[in-house]
This record gives sequence, structure tokens and C-alpha cells, in this order.
Amino acid sequence: MNPTVQPHWHQRASQLHIDPRAFIHGERVDVHGWGRFNSINPQDGAIVASLPSCGQAEVDRAVESSRKAFQQGSWSQRSPYERSRVLLKLADALENNQEELALLDSLEMGMPISSALPDIQVAAGIVRGVAERVNQLSEQLLPSAPSTLALNLRVPHGVVGAITPWNFPLYVAVAKIVPALAMGNSVVLKPSELASLSSLRLADLAHAAGIPAGVLNVIPGLGTETGRLLALHMDVDCLSFTGSTNTGRVLMQYAAQSNLKALLLECGGKSPQIVLDDLGDLDAVAEAIVHGYVWNSGQVCVAGTRILVTRKLYTPLMERMVARLDAQRSGDPLDAATQLGPLASAVQLERVASMVEAARSSGAKVVAGGARDEAMGGCHYRPTLVAEVPHSHPFMQEEIFGPVAGILPFDSPEQALHLANDCQFGLAATLWTRDFYLANQMARRVHGGPVTVNAVARPAPGFVTGASVEPARVSGFGSEGGMAGLLAYTRAKNVQFRLA
Repeated sequence: MNPTVQPHWHQRASQLHIDPRAFIHGERVDVHGWGRFNSINPQDGAIVASLPSCGQAEVDRAVESSRKAFQQGSWSQRSPYERSRVLLKLADALENNQEELALLDSLEMGMPISSALPDIQVAAGIVRGVAERVNQLSEQLLPSAPSTLALNLRVPHGVVGAITPWNFPLYVAVAKIVPALAMGNSVVLKPSELASLSSLRLADLAHAAGIPAGVLNVIPGLGTETGRLLALHMDVDCLSFTGSTNTGRVLMQYAAQSNLKALLLECGGKSPQIVLDDLGDLDAVAEAIVHGYVWNSGQVCVAGTRILVTRKLYTPLMERMVARLDAQRSGDPLDAATQLGPLASAVQLERVASMVEAARSSGAKVVAGGARDEAMGGCHYRPTLVAEVPHSHPFMQEEIFGPVAGILPFDSPEQALHLANDCQFGLAATLWTRDFYLANQMARRVHGGPVTVNAVARPAPGFVTGASVEPARVSGFGSEGGMAGLLAYTRAKNVQFRLA
């Protein structure tokens, strides 16, 4: 659906029925836990909802519900075909309720409705892709003696805990929950306290689509409280997390302190974009680079915020980028014409502003933006480009998570590769070149899970479906997407039969 033909998003938002209660064992439940916390609209500071912060009793109840469902086999013992049929119904439900889900994400974290709506559609596509691939998995029959039958199997972990971020609330929840469910696991999800409502609504839709009670539980709460309890729980077999590297390190400690649960971590990123000198349409490249790092107000883990440009094109590309940055339309997220919404919180706004000021104070040149958007109010920050900042500066080395990037020149592809890899992160990378041989060589050597050539990592064109990626370095570990992403929610098991 084209959001530009829907002129009454504010009216639709005012008509939403928001249920902030936890979802445990197939129903919404009232909990007491640690008290309550507010979800705040970053556009105007209004309270979207007051939610419960689930405590030990609620976490135990949710995990026990998932364990019991797994052991009883109401879902785990169904055939892949049967599970895929239910998941396809869930995909339909996402599309049928896409406006409501998009509005919840837009209200809670400020994503423009023009981006939030397609994001729900992409999430529905993920569900369909998983439903298709789960039917293509096969067990492995091993060569053995005539009197022996040996099998390599993939079996579900059991109870999977999932902790999701606020930047793409529904999308990331789907990307974690659905592969885990497809492989027969039960899931307990703790969404970000900044944006929990679409994940809670997802649980309603999943249950209505045929996911049995207990197989999916959603427990809202603060990360330092509810998230910690889930990560430390002795009956959670696997924990899947997307968020900061610092939190990822803490979760590794929790896994070690508890039951050595398996971990899948997608942590921070500071992704490079390498622009070589054989490009044709420099205007199109400038447009793509700007769109790639200011989309969703720069709150994208794979955003290419280290822009490395061959010296020959450095000035002309920068000039084109500045013109496009100055033309970005900031505004109300519920205005279909808005390109740039607010940052998700006042805390995030302060971090972005302080990082830019630190670069400016060190002698860097802010060539576009570099300030709060006072005209818009709320948590808006102007799209920013910073030049002449040393690559070793924290601005070029740390994840900022805002519509800001640094730009540096290089003199050779080898130097560009050195700069790209001179960073603790290894989440994603982008190469801009028409030289296929050079692109192939550099793509194999640059650190990153997805490496895109002549397109930004996200939002990227749909070249293929079912691609699998895995981060490197402090960006985490564990595969997502494709067959490898399904297998990540299983463990290997060997079974041998003596036949005679």
C-alpha cells in the first residue's frame, strides 16, 4: 500500500487500541513485576503507553510455559510442512494488519510511516521465505556398514530467549522469532523498552494464526531487569540478541554464569563505504550513500558511516552529498512526505550531538548539519557529514546510531582496504566500483557479514532471497538469514542404529 494515499495517519493513530499487557501462554496477562515504565513518542514527548516491567515471577512463568509446550510437542513435534502452513498464515496476518503495526513502530520510535509500512511488508516476506525454506531442509544419511544406519540430524535447542532492539521493532522480532519457531523451538521474547507494542501485537497475531499457547511468549520490561533475568535463566537453552556490543559482552557473561546457553549475537557496527575512481554516475552514488546512512534517522546497524573516497572524487562527491543532505525533509513521522523522523529517545539525541561536538572540537570540519533541528523540536537531529577527522578519532571508530557520517580520502585501493579494516567492528561493508575483479578481491578481504557492491547494505535492492550473513569481530557471531540462519536455531545430533 502506498502511504502517500493515506492522508489521515493521525486520525488512525488516535483510534488504535493499545494493549500493553504481557503475552504469556496464549493470552494477555496483567503482571506486577518491577513496576511500570512509559513508552515515549520521540516526536512530541507524549506517553504512548504505560507497560509492565516483568520480574522474576513473570520470566519464570513465561519460560516454564515455553518449556512445557516444547516438551508436550504441540509445536516441536509437528512436521516442517505443518509448521510452514501456520507461518504462512502469520505472514498473511502481518500484511492484513500492516497499518496498525507500522503505526505502533512509528509512534514509539519515530520511524516515518512511509518507511514503517514497507518494513512490515518486508517482515511478512521474511516469514514466507522461512516457511518455504524449512520444507527444503533434509537430514544426512552417513556412509556406514551394511549392519549400521547412521544419521546426522538437526534438532531444536528447546527454549530460545530473544532480546530485540528499538530501531526496527517488528522487523527484527520477526527475523528472530520466525526462524526459531520454524525449527521447532519455543520462544520467549523481551522487546526493547523503547518499542515493545508491535512485538506484543505480533504475539496476538501468531496465536490467532495457529501458534499453540506457550510456544511464543512476549514479556516487556527493562533490559537491566527483565532482559538480565531472561539471559541468566537456567532453563533457556539459546539466547538471540541484537543490540550494542557492550550489552553483548554482558550477555556472554550471563551465559557463562548460568547454563552455558548457546548465543547468537548481532552487535554494533561502524561500516565502511569504499568509493573507487571508476564510477560513472556520481550523482546516483551520492544519492545512494546519503539515503543509506540517514534512512531511519541513521539508526541502522549496518549503516555505512565511514565513507572512504578516492582522492580524485573526494571533493565532487562530498559536494553532491552536502546538497542532498541539506535537501532532506525532516518532519512529523505521521506525515507521509517525511523522509527523516526524530531519533528514538532524548538519550540517543544527546549521544549523537555529543559525538559530533567531540569531532568538531578536535578540529574536524562539519560540512553539513551538525546540530539539533530546533525548528522540528522533539528528538530531531539534522543529517550530518563531517570531514577532516582523523580515522583514529572515536567519531570514526565508535557506533553513533544517528544520521551522521565521516568522510575521508584515500590514495589507493590497498590503503582503502587498510582503513576499512582498521576498526574493531565487522558488521557490513559497501564497495562502489565497476571493476568486477577488484570488487571481488576487496569483498573477500574486507571485514563484514553482508558486503554489497554498488548498493548500500540497507535498504538494499532485492538481489536474492535467502542470503545468510554472519558478523565479525566485536559485531558478534552467529548466522542470520537463509538456510544457515535456520540451522543456527538447532544443534547437531548423531544417531546410529545397529541393524543386525
